[in-house]
Amino acid sequence: MGFKKVRPHKKVCNFCKNKVAYIDYKDVETLSKYITPNGKIASRHSTGTCAKHQREVARAIKNARFMALLPYVQD
Repeated sequence: MGFKKVRPHKKVCNFCKNKVAYIDYKDVETLSKYITPNGKIASRHSTGTCAKHQREVARAIKNARFMALLPYVQD
């Protein structure tokens, strides 16, 4: 039986789509979307961000953690 595998559409980077110039570490609401429930930084595969913006998101999350705006781990 020849079943076709259906490929889900490729996720598009929200930062590229919205033409975001700078990812601000103080924007906790946006950064919290890129953190897993355990507190880890979510992967590109799961979030759909491009490589450039994934690096910027990671740096912004690390800065926000250092400034105590985001937790390092979730309870």
